Amino acid sequence: MRPTSKVARLDAIRQALARTRVNSQQQLADILEEQQIDVTQATLSRDLDDLHATKLRYPDGTMAYWIPDATDQSALEAGVPVGIDAGSENKTDLYLSKVLTGLITSVVQAKNLLVVRTPAGAAQYAASALDRQPLEGILGTIAGDDTVLIIAADEASAKSRADWLLSITSGEDSPSA
Repeated sequence: MRPTSKVARLDAIRQALARTRVNSQQQLADILEEQQIDVTQATLSRDLDDLHATKLRYPDGTMAYWIPDATDQSALEAGVPVGIDAGSENKTDLYLSKVLTGLITSVVQAKNLLVVRTPAGAAQYAASALDRQPLEGILGTIAGDDTVLIIAADEASAKSRADWLLSITSGEDSPSA
């Protein structure tokens, strides 16, 4: 169950587009309706515009909605969004590297958890950037003032994500998101 606010609706749309190949606004409206979110076509159109959604053409010729900052490399490899080079580097890594470089001061693993330190006041910004990306193996984050707790699905995912996070924030060639 979700609140009926615009923010909750936009989050539901982001999640739907990250998980499902959505070909039409009607299909998206049906997905939202399953979550008890009633939306008109006009509102859905404005929401997609607010999210900067665009259509992605897949190799089989089908078109589906895509949100540039809420995608992973598999979506980019599967299709070509209008105006994006399919051979370009991993957009998620590039985005997070740009946002998080200089903000991450340390990463420590404790079983399936990662404790990420930032300068004072930067943790919520860093956590928000991570939460907006569909990162495999990451369930979510909790942020304080200078600490982000990343909850991974298991210890192996935590180890992989710790290495990845250190890599993308230190300018090295990174493992893919």
